Amino acid sequence: MKITLKSVVAAAAVTLFASSGYAQSASATLDQLLEEVKNNRVSEARLNKQREAEFQSARADKQALLRTAQANLKAEQDRGDRLAKQFSDNEIKLTEKTAELDQATGDLGEMFGVVRQAASESYGRIATSIVSAEYPGRAAFLKRMSEESEGLPNIRELEDMWIALQTEMTESGKVSRFQTEVINLEGGSSQQEIVRVGTFNLVGEVGYLVYDDQENKVQPLGRQPDEFQAETARELFSSTSGLVPTFVDPSSGAILGLLKQKATMMERYHAGGVVGYVITGMLLLGLLIGLYKIITLTLISGKIRSQLNNPENPSTSNPLGRVLTVYKENKDSDAENLELKLDEAILKELPSIESGINIIKIFAAIAPLLGLLGTVLGMIATFQQITLFGTGDPRLMAGSISMALVTTAQGIIAALPLILMHSIVAGRSKSIVHILDEQTAGIVATHAETEKA
Repeated sequence: MKITLKSVVAAAAVTLFASSGYAQSASATLDQLLEEVKNNRVSEARLNKQREAEFQSARADKQALLRTAQANLKAEQDRGDRLAKQFSDNEIKLTEKTAELDQATGDLGEMFGVVRQAASESYGRIATSIVSAEYPGRAAFLKRMSEESEGLPNIRELEDMWIALQTEMTESGKVSRFQTEVINLEGGSSQQEIVRVGTFNLVGEVGYLVYDDQENKVQPLGRQPDEFQAETARELFSSTSGLVPTFVDPSSGAILGLLKQKATMMERYHAGGVVGYVITGMLLLGLLIGLYKIITLTLISGKIRSQLNNPENPSTSNPLGRVLTVYKENKDSDAENLELKLDEAILKELPSIESGINIIKIFAAIAPLLGLLGTVLGMIATFQQITLFGTGDPRLMAGSISMALVTTAQGIIAALPLILMHSIVAGRSKSIVHILDEQTAGIVATHAETEKA
């Protein structure tokens, strides 16, 4: 009805407008407008009936959908109730089955606990064993067995653990040669042939090797042990048969790791510091002086022996010849004056013969004193470190203690050869002086007898 009224108003407005503009055709237009209004009312009524029918049909459909949704909800609620009851029944059944399993396993569960513990211990032993360098991946299943918290190991896993332990025991008594990847000290890696001595050592061309169980790699020691030990390892690597004596590490590398930290002779020497260098300089200088004196005194001794074979022709190139020359020049003097002249000639020869000998003696006496000085300095430094850092970490005091001990040893080591060198040089010089004194005494005695005659 609202639509019809609006149409009528609109039509009246149009009619009024038309009447104001077109007064001549008013009657004809009003008839047409009336006819149009009637037609529109019929059309609007038809449309309203059609829409009402559509609304009724849609309402029926909505009711059907609602009933379907309510039916589905009821079905899901029933299904939820059934599943809840089934879940509750399963919980009860699971509890009953668990109790039955615990009762059925009984002592068997304790046995599997022992097996799991044994697997954990075996994993630690096999994973770090050098046999794993030749047979990698042996410990993977042992790790799984030791870490699993649920489930029981099966027969296959128990057999694998048995085989792993038997393999470790069997390989511990074998010397095996195989190819594996070896990390080089300068970087990189390469395939190399190495020798495994039981479960004790790995030996390569460079000497002893170690197995890194974290990276599953083989690498040389950072520092090989003493040469005589490393040489036996290289001999074992190069041999193909027979018995070869060699050093083995029963701790599977722990002792070699400690030997790697052992200080070398050069490191011990440098631990002496400045005092050690001074002692070394004195030792070298004393030995050079002693060597020079030995050579010069040996040459002088040879010339003197030659002069003894020809006393009638004295030579000024040796001490005895120069003494004989003095005698030849003073033959006409009395015995007392001649003796004084000869003593003077000998005294002139003594400085060149005995030069440098006292220096060697002084060095031999000073070297131990310098060693004691280094000991005192090292102990002073040690007590200073104790004052600052306490005694909690002995490694803080190791350097000062090394200096204290090394300098003492260096002083004693330097004094021993210097004392020996001084004895040799002093003995040679005394033998030369003894020959000169002997020949001088003989000359004076002969000259005195000649005067009496």
